[in-house]
Amino acid sequence: MLSMQSIIEKQQKYITGEKKELFDKFRALLLAYNQKYNLTAILEEKDIFYKHFLDSAIGADFFKEGTSVAEIGSGAGFPSVVLKILRPDLSFSLFESVGKKCEFLQAVVDNLQLKEMYIYNFRAEDGAKDNRFREKFDHVTARAVARMNTLSEYCLPFCKVGGTFIAYKSGDTQEILEAKTAYKILGAELADIKEYVLPEGYGERSLAIVKKIKNTPPKYPRGQGKERKSPL
Repeated sequence: MLSMQSIIEKQQKYITGEKKELFDKFRALLLAYNQKYNLTAILEEKDIFYKHFLDSAIGADFFKEGTSVAEIGSGAGFPSVVLKILRPDLSFSLFESVGKKCEFLQAVVDNLQLKEMYIYNFRAEDGAKDNRFREKFDHVTARAVARMNTLSEYCLPFCKVGGTFIAYKSGDTQEILEAKTAYKILGAELADIKEYVLPEGYGERSLAIVKKIKNTPPKYPRGQGKERKSPL
């Protein structure tokens, strides 16, 4: 595995080089739809590049080749759309509860002609109870959705035993460590924390890599907002 600094440099070259046309189209769609759908407060080109594109790209090397990925709380498509541009071998199922955001995501998929990108207008706690999706994915990912103990309850029920939950988090790794009880209850364990610093002073970030080691008990996620009100 490359060092995190090498990964940052490699992905930066991809975004600005051979993949630039797709990223330019994605940015244009994001700005156009943002006027009516309020997708992001980050609007400057440089900010979008570092805070959205490059940060999302950092995880690309941590997904096994040809695997299935569920993204929980897709929002404007970070990291899923970025990862799909960089890793066309991956298939993605995007779970987003807000209909307008799903419309935007579908427009991106159509305009960029991205294959094996499936969009579901579901709440995570409902999707995780659906036998079509429960414990069916090799990887699950999420970015900027909730604190790690809450996020784990939303995400881990989608993950196969032997798969991984890859969470994009801030540089405060204490939040990741504090969720160890949640991992255990949900049938998982913390495998690694990858810390990195975005260029140009854009801040410290981390990837939490959580391995699913046994089935999640059927009662999780609990639903009715209990994941946020009473985190594990």
